[in-house]
Amino acid sequence: MSEHSNESTTLDESHPAAEEVQSDFEEGTMAQESPKNSAAEIPVTSNGQLEDSHEHSFNRDLKRSLPVGLGLSETKITSHGFDSTKEGVVEAGPFPGGRAQQKSGPVVLADEVKNPAMEKLELVRKWSLNTYKCTRQIISEKLGRGSRTVDLELEAQIDILRDNKKKYENILRLAQTLSTQLFQMVHTQRQLGDAFADLSLKSLELHEEFGYNADTQKLLAKNGETLLGAINFFIASVNTLVNKTIEDTLLTVKQYESARIEYDAYRTDLEELNLGPRDANTLPKIEQSQQVFQVHKEKYDKMRNDVSIKLKFLEENKVKVLHNQLVLFHNAIAAYFAGNQKQLEQTLKQFHIKLKTPGADAPSWLEEQ
Repeated sequence: MSEHSNESTTLDESHPAAEEVQSDFEEGTMAQESPKNSAAEIPVTSNGQLEDSHEHSFNRDLKRSLPVGLGLSETKITSHGFDSTKEGVVEAGPFPGGRAQQKSGPVVLADEVKNPAMEKLELVRKWSLNTYKCTRQIISEKLGRGSRTVDLELEAQIDILRDNKKKYENILRLAQTLSTQLFQMVHTQRQLGDAFADLSLKSLELHEEFGYNADTQKLLAKNGETLLGAINFFIASVNTLVNKTIEDTLLTVKQYESARIEYDAYRTDLEELNLGPRDANTLPKIEQSQQVFQVHKEKYDKMRNDVSIKLKFLEENKVKVLHNQLVLFHNAIAAYFAGNQKQLEQTLKQFHIKLKTPGADAPSWLEEQ
């Protein structure tokens, strides 16, 4: 009996605890369903604001419940009126004394970044359009369909210059061949003179005969070296005239011809637009085409003037250079084959030609720089 009474007493004591749990659960549920009821239990001041002691207690409890990782030094806790939809807001923004966070926003490209790319694109577009127009003009001219601007006097001078350049190049090749052959002959004569001189010392019965043959070959070799110096000077001067002076003028001629093709290409476009209808759509195109055509016309006129000036100076320079070089070549050849050593040496002095001393070492590549 005593054991049974003890068990019933234990059950009776546990029953009120279950009822308290159920009661607490129902009160929590009701509190969640109607949050405004709980607000009535918070004391407020006469002006409707929360009592400071209660707000400080609420903030302190909420701070304790926050995780450590939020960084309370940079966290600010604010509360709003209970008539709002938000009862409490945790703002992880800049707190007084804390570090301000950087704001992120949309990345906007500045105009300076866009300009270079746009300029390059515009240059490529203009270059492509210009190439297309020039190619079309060249094909039209070759097919005999397109018109071509021709300066008869200037074109004739250019044709003569190109023909003369080919002839001067042929003279230059022949002179180089003569120089190579003369060098081999002089080298052979020098070796032959040394051989005669050696036999003159070893053959007493033919001492005189070997002796004057050795002197003759050495004299011919010496005169050949003098003539070789004159020919090489002639080659160097003509080479400068052909491959530098004339070539520079022909490069200007090529630029002039390119400007002429561009001029004709844009002139043809302008003529085609002028033959078409004139309305609100075509008038801006005609005006723009007129402006571009004027630019290329000025370029063409400038290049034509440059070519005319260069051809004039080239003709004067060519006459002066070739006159001196042809006189040198004639006098040197005539004196050599006439055996006139004094006249040959005088010819080289006249044109300030210095010969290298036989047997002298060639300058190093450092001295030539």
